[in-house]
Amino acid sequence: MQYDLKDSVNYHYGQFPPKDVDYSFFINELLGATDALARFDQMLKNMHNNEILLAPLRNREALLSSRIEGTISTMDEIMQYEADDDGTASVQAKTDVIEIVLYQRALKNAQEILDSGYQLTVNFIRQLHQQLLYAGRGASKSPGEFKTSQNYLADKTNRKIEYLPIRPEHLEEGLEKLIRFSHESTLPPLVKVAIIHLEFEALHPFKDGNGRIGRMLITLQLWLEKMLSQPYFYISDYFDQHRAEYIQSMRNVSRTGNWNEWIRFFLEAVRTQAISNLKISEEIQKLYEDMKQEFISLLSSKWNIEILDFLFTNPVFRNNKFVKGIGIPNATAALIIKKLLDTGILVQKEEASGRRAALYSFEPLMNLVRV
Repeated sequence: MQYDLKDSVNYHYGQFPPKDVDYSFFINELLGATDALARFDQMLKNMHNNEILLAPLRNREALLSSRIEGTISTMDEIMQYEADDDGTASVQAKTDVIEIVLYQRALKNAQEILDSGYQLTVNFIRQLHQQLLYAGRGASKSPGEFKTSQNYLADKTNRKIEYLPIRPEHLEEGLEKLIRFSHESTLPPLVKVAIIHLEFEALHPFKDGNGRIGRMLITLQLWLEKMLSQPYFYISDYFDQHRAEYIQSMRNVSRTGNWNEWIRFFLEAVRTQAISNLKISEEIQKLYEDMKQEFISLLSSKWNIEILDFLFTNPVFRNNKFVKGIGIPNATAALIIKKLLDTGILVQKEEASGRRAALYSFEPLMNLVRV
């Protein structure tokens, strides 16, 4: 059975970069997004140990960005996989979990690479894609390789093709234009990032994983544009909640040639998400400070900070990883875990069985980041 092409939208050949950006159409959204993002960034600057405190948000972003693409899993499943994993993605694990774990690892690696001075290039995007599709369903979708045949976005239920991205023979030129625009455009940074995100999705350069790569690039580009002092900003929550409008606003650019509606949608997404990210980040930071004080009176241990940092980095863990990660004696670890269980700070998810250590969950943090 063939897919129906009748109402499909084609890539906007010759219309990138846009020539008629109308600031009057989205000036209020631009000011609101700029202000909200500045307040979020001020929190980042004031936050010590931000890698520890914001790691839970990276996991949340991986979950939500993958959910937009139909990958369904839970935060508890992701954290349990991390608790059991030895640093490589096991193909025996649930496929959806693997995809989400690979997303958060690829995003973390990308942040570290760019932080070391690496530039955003076509090759960088290919390497990011290769990491994203290392295992799971994506492993058969040419990781790190650009498409060589026409791809499309379709309504599989109604057998209708909804969007035809750029043709493969024009992809190289399209990517070069996009990278050149990212380095040379003098548009306001948030407007520029909005345009870059849409253009990447419209190019749809890979067989699979385009949406997830495109959303990663938002975070990285905001940081490269110095809108953020550090590359921590996660937008997939808003896109997931407004999925139909997100897709329709992007598609309308190719349909009408008018970029302004999409830019306004994107700016509102940044504004709303910055406020939400700030709230969650403040809650995580407050939890850290509250737990620090509680641990002083509850544990009276010289390892208080090491234990606290471990729990925020590994909110679901097995007992042997707790001992090894902190470098704490087994007997001391057992005593500390018992105290944390007795007060409800930890919840036991699995009992020890044979050579398999017990599994615990740091519930105060998990309750903040579950979606």
